[in-house]
This record gives sequence, structure tokens and C-alpha cells, in this order.
Amino acid sequence: MFVTLGLICMIWWYMMLFHPLHADIQCMEYTRESPITNVNVDWRRMELSWESSRNFSKYKCTIMNTDMEDREEEVNSPLCSFPVELYFPLHKGVFFTIEVPNTNISKQCTFLPGGMNGSAIENFSCVIYNIFLMNCTWQAGRHAPADTQYFLYWQNSRDEEEMECELYIKDENCRNTGCIFQNVSIGTEKAYFLVNGSSKDSLIQFYDEYIDLYKIEILTAPLNVTAHCTRDSAGCIITWHPPLTSHVEKAKCFQYEISIQNKDEPKEEKRLSHVRNDRYEFQNYNEKKRYILKIRAGGANCLVSSNWGEWSEPIEFGQGNDYFIFVILFLIALGTISITLLQYCLFKRYCSYKSLFPPIPQPRDKFNVLSDEDIQTGYVNLPTKSHTEEITTVEE
Repeated sequence: MFVTLGLICMIWWYMMLFHPLHADIQCMEYTRESPITNVNVDWRRMELSWESSRNFSKYKCTIMNTDMEDREEEVNSPLCSFPVELYFPLHKGVFFTIEVPNTNISKQCTFLPGGMNGSAIENFSCVIYNIFLMNCTWQAGRHAPADTQYFLYWQNSRDEEEMECELYIKDENCRNTGCIFQNVSIGTEKAYFLVNGSSKDSLIQFYDEYIDLYKIEILTAPLNVTAHCTRDSAGCIITWHPPLTSHVEKAKCFQYEISIQNKDEPKEEKRLSHVRNDRYEFQNYNEKKRYILKIRAGGANCLVSSNWGEWSEPIEFGQGNDYFIFVILFLIALGTISITLLQYCLFKRYCSYKSLFPPIPQPRDKFNVLSDEDIQTGYVNLPTKSHTEEITTVEE
């Protein structure tokens, strides 16, 4: 089933023709016959070019997005390049104005994306995790035709080449709804993302966005979290190492949140935020209690996401009430008593005391002949002799 689904997706992939971005440039002239014609926009290089039937020494060009953010430049040729730090997404439309100083010659143009309304993707978002992995997802346009297929392109910086996604995430209809990137490095410039679409039925609007990659990174957990406890006033010394990132190694770029929870009473939790060191003294330590420790990191000042990252693996410290030993001792005592009672019942039921423990013969006690065991009663018939008895009578 999966092989068939993959084959269908591959066939659809090669059948769909990739169309370049569709956009219309509509211009308005403030003079009847303006010498400025053939206005063109290189949307990737953010360059505005035109032709002029007259030679002017200076031009003034202005770019403005739908949020009314603008940038003005003066040039001496019909080519206006805006700075690379200007990041205007184009899918919402951009306004350009070309003027000749000290004259009434000007032209205002609007860069409008073409295609079917509601066919561009929606809810585009990206996240960086596990240091080098990035996951981008989106939803199909609510009015996009059923056969619409989307393609994601991105550029980490203006100096790098634009690359297409190599590992798409597909839905049940083989439509691309996400992408997984590997070996992503975070730079100082904003990355540019473009999602284009194609369909047999109509033109599909594109979607583009500039993103600071460090802002979408989920920081990994701090490393080597330990707690060393003593009985003196210092209490417990908690230490850790900063999380790993692809672009920042300075410890001062991070802040931490510490969670210390009583194991026996989970509601008893102490949470400390905005800890700037990699060492903390827990002075309210009670050696009779057992604690659970977790730490997570966030950015501070540097190009690191200010959002809290992943929690470290919980570790336990403190002596606490060792209920486990009491349970083991109780089970041992209970088992001993049960076995003893069982043996007693079996012996009483199936065995005799005298058969198991017969009396041991004792030597005769010559000094205690009157004991009950030595008393013997016998009757002996002695022989009798016949004799004559003489009786003498004396009279006075």
C-alpha cells in the first residue's frame, strides 16, 4: 500500500509543472506623458529598475509595505537597490514610488501577487529543534483547487543559493503540507522562505516570509545538572552547563529557570526565573526531605530565543523518608510469620510429635530406685511346711 502511494506521489510530482511567481505591477502616472517606463522589480534582490526617455542626474525611489514601513533611496541611474537588511515579504503587496527631484515627474507602482484568491498556503510556521533540525508546516489554501501542489524554497542568507525542500511531509492526498530540514545553521541574517504552488486549473498565489532562525529555536536542556548537599549553612550547591546550540557558545547569552519540588508534597514547589549564573545555592535545604530538580534555559541579550527551552531530566537529591526500606522490612517480617504458621499447621495436620521426635532411652538410675518407672509389684508363693502346735495350760 505504501509503495503504491509513493508511486502515485512521484507520478504527480513529475506531472505538475512548476510556474514562476505570478505578480502584476500596476503603475499610476501623475503626468500625461511620463519619461519613466517599463518598471520592473527583482523581488529576490529587492531591486527596482526602469527605463527613462530622458537623462536625469538623480532619482528618488521609495518602497513601502502594507504595514506602512518605508525606505527611501537616492540614485543617479535608473536602478534602485534597497539594503539587504530590509525584509519586506511580497505576498501582501508592495508599493514603489519613482520621483525625479525638483520636477513633477513621478510614478507610483504597486506590486501585487497574481493568482486565484485564497489559493496561497495558510498558517505557515517553522521550528528548530535538536540543534540542527528544522520543521516547517502549513495548510492548503481554503480556496485552492483539489490538485494544487505546493513547493517550499528557502534561502538562509542572501549570499547563499536558494534551495528546495528535500524531505516533504505529505497528507492523505499526497499534497505537500510540510518539510523537514537537516543540518540547519543559524546565522545573523533573516532566512527567506517561499511556498509556491501549481495547479492545472488556475494560477496559485505564492506565500513568502522572512524569519530570524534564532527566534524559532527550541533550546535543548542544560547539561550535567548536579546537586551537592551538605549539612552546613551552604545547603545544596546546584551546578549545570549551558545548552548546546549551533551558533552561540558564550555562557552569558543564557538565562535559566530552576524548579525545585518536594517529592512527598508536589504542590510545594520553588521556581526561580532569570538566573544568569550556572551555579545556585539552595539554602532552604531540609535534609529530611526529598527534592526533584529541573532546569531549562532561555536566551538573554544574544541572538538566542528568549522563550524557555526544554526541561532537563529530573534528578533527586536529599535524604527524605526512606519508605522503601520500611516496606522491605515489613514484607520480610510478614513472610517469615506466614511461613512459620504454615509449617505449624502442616506439622499438626499430617505429623505426630512423637514420630518426629521419639524419646531417647535413658540409663537406669540406681540411686533413685523408687521412681515410678522402677517400681515393680510381684507376688511370690512361698512353700509351707506342716507342723504340730502344742498348747500348754497352767492352772494355779
